[in-house]
Amino acid sequence: MGEFPKEWTWEENKLFEVALAMVDEQDPDRWEAVAAIVGGKKSAEEVQRHYVILLEDLHFIESGCLDHELEVAQSYGQVECISQSVYWTDEDQKLFIQLDIN
Repeated sequence: MGEFPKEWTWEENKLFEVALAMVDEQDPDRWEAVAAIVGGKKSAEEVQRHYVILLEDLHFIESGCLDHELEVAQSYGQVECISQSVYWTDEDQKLFIQLDIN
């Protein structure tokens, strides 16, 4: 509490995305499970906070602030928005396979 949030690495974010797809929203231990899949360096509280930030970002995107074209910036209040595409890479695939979900 009162602690500055720790940075999330690219790998942690990718594992976080995979974990959200894997762990049932109704699971009472959802955030603990997601934290474990992310690698165990994040607490359940940090993972849940990261999810809330993700939802806020999605709301921001869906609000129409971001144009569908790349490199198009628009002003939204005091925040500048830039559209960007992210693609699944070979490295993403390797990380996904390393999860060994069975």
